[in-house]
Order: sequence, then C-alpha cells, then structure tokens
Amino acid sequence: MKDQKENQINQPVSEDWHSQEEPNVKEISLTANPGDRIADEPQTIEEKSQQVAVDSPDITGDHIKVPTYFIVEEPDGEKKALHHVKDAEEISDVIRQARVDEEGNRIWW
Repeated sequence: MKDQKENQINQPVSEDWHSQEEPNVKEISLTANPGDRIADEPQTIEEKSQQVAVDSPDITGDHIKVPTYFIVEEPDGEKKALHHVKDAEEISDVIRQARVDEEGNRIWW
C-alpha cells in the first residue's frame, strides 16, 4: 500500500475559473488590434488621420502599415474619415471609383 501512495501523481489544483470575478468591459480589448477600436471621445479629421491600426511585419516579413481611418474627399470638397473596419465597404466603393488615365494619373468619378 505504501508503494501505491508513493507512485501517485500529485497535480496542482487549479482555481475554479467560475468563481473568478469578471473583468470590466472597458478593461478588455475587444479587438485583435488596438487600432481597430473607435475612440469614445470625438476627434477631428486631423487626429483621425494620424492614427495607425497596424504597424508591424506580416507573415512574409513585409512591413505593413494600415491607417485606422482613410480620409476621403467628397465631390463637394468635404473631407470624411472612414474607419478601416467599420467603413470597409464604403472604402472599397471609393477605391472602385478611382480610374487611371493613359499617363497614370488618377481620375476620380
């Protein structure tokens, strides 16, 4: 019987995770990239244009830099900040509107 007790494996008992207190939602980063978050307080176009969502090498080793907001100019001249996640469809629409002439100059429709 003594040999059987000596051969028992004593594993540490982990704390019951159900009994742990839940963190506050504000303490949790709900996105993969902190740059994906939209600020709670209002920001100017200039402030938004300076934010970077991703600034790191990708899996191939190429360095990737993605702005948090893409600043586009409406036909009436008004500038608008489009969030790279929330407004992705609208950003795609803007890119599709771009055309290039024979000399390589962009023409916006």
